[in-house]
Amino acid sequence: MSNIPIQPFQFPGLKTAQPLFIKREDLIHPVISGNKFWKLKYNLQRAKELGKNTLITFGGAMSNHIVATAAAGKENGFKTIGIIRGEEIADKWQDNLSLKEASKSGMEFYFVQRGEYRLKEKSEYIRSFLSLISDYYLVPEGGTNELAVKGAAEILNEDTSDFDIITTAMGTGGTLSGLSVGAKPHQHIIGFPALKNAQFLVKEILKLTDKENFTVNLDNYFGGYAKVTSELIDFINDFYLLNNIPLDPVYTGKMIFGLREMIRKGEISSDKRILAIHTGGLQGIREMNKRLKQQNKQIIIT
Repeated sequence: MSNIPIQPFQFPGLKTAQPLFIKREDLIHPVISGNKFWKLKYNLQRAKELGKNTLITFGGAMSNHIVATAAAGKENGFKTIGIIRGEEIADKWQDNLSLKEASKSGMEFYFVQRGEYRLKEKSEYIRSFLSLISDYYLVPEGGTNELAVKGAAEILNEDTSDFDIITTAMGTGGTLSGLSVGAKPHQHIIGFPALKNAQFLVKEILKLTDKENFTVNLDNYFGGYAKVTSELIDFINDFYLLNNIPLDPVYTGKMIFGLREMIRKGEISSDKRILAIHTGGLQGIREMNKRLKQQNKQIIIT
């Protein structure tokens, strides 16, 4: 798609003449937004070709992927099942706004202990559950596989060919892998993981791309996945007030903050044209704001 807006932006708290732009993939679909749209695109196509009637995938209680898969399944005539990390929320998932949204799209949930979840489909517990279901198509956690990479590569097109640096948030590494595959020879990709101890992602990415045109910045994860600080919330709110562009606190907010820090430290040449990819996930703001309110902390402006 070549109609996705590419907008200039500024950093709060840092004046720079650096050419800064953001590709608003968050606007591609009301629910199946950002990288989720592209990572599911060819997986949905394959599931249809195989004649499957059910999509099964994995995710945590705040997973954008779970919400997007549920919505994509509904739009494309699939039943959907989410294998959810954390057996302790099985009796109170209705209090979680992300899971509630996925349920509205018809997704059913299967809650598993965190130890079993880490094993994914290698877990005997999960495998016994899967054996009870016929005609299902398994979408990996975060949607990352070769088909997802094929889709994510299409985020880059002729509209993005003039940029030198492409930045993205990272969860499982599938989006960065796709950007690596889709990049022009002169382009370099920088990924900003949303989780701590993310060095392992480099090996995972190299399984999905044969290019070494990327780096991974490990400095701005703010405590780990789905964790935030008042500094990050202030930054996201200041960015919104300055640019009228919302950022989610789990992924894109951390990426834009990390990019600002790299530029502030002089780690990116000032003559490089930068394009940040907005990977969506804005639905997660509601659940995060609910948590922040319960802690009497500042919420994210929307």
